[in-house]
Amino acid sequence: MAAREIRLIGDPVLRTRSNEVTDVDGALARLCDEMFETMYEAAGIGLAAPQVGVRQRFFVYDHGEDGGVIVNPEIVESDGEWAFDEGCLSVPDLSFEIVRPRRIHLVGIDLDGHEISIEADELEARLFQHELDHLDGVLIVDHLDEDQLREAKRALRERTLAAGMAAPAGGGLRLF
Repeated sequence: MAAREIRLIGDPVLRTRSNEVTDVDGALARLCDEMFETMYEAAGIGLAAPQVGVRQRFFVYDHGEDGGVIVNPEIVESDGEWAFDEGCLSVPDLSFEIVRPRRIHLVGIDLDGHEISIEADELEARLFQHELDHLDGVLIVDHLDEDQLREAKRALRERTLAAGMAAPAGGGLRLF
């Protein structure tokens, strides 16, 4: 069983902008260890704090070539465009072609409290942008056009109903 439960679309914590981290300490490091365990178990390459119910600005990542923790991340520069099929652990079993900047310059703090500066492109840039979106209360469905969004809502509604979850009283199923 995962160290933490991954929050799914429809959970209000995913739609709230996270607070800056003020203390980089042992408690944060332990939480990051739990998040890495959760991310690996879910076969993800990134996991933001809100996805485990924590309203703080940090995420963990490991895309095979590099990994770590970025606290209070900020994109200070971006360039280009790159369309790529993107999924999300909080919107399971669905993926969408999303256009994002191809290259970014990300700054933040590591778990030792040191400033970091990363020039990233393509997959790594997308990973960082995706996780930063979570810290701002943005999900991949917010990047969809009308037709894609309609299809996403249908697929999520069908999956939820198939799982035996009843629709709320007084209306349809509200996932986003």
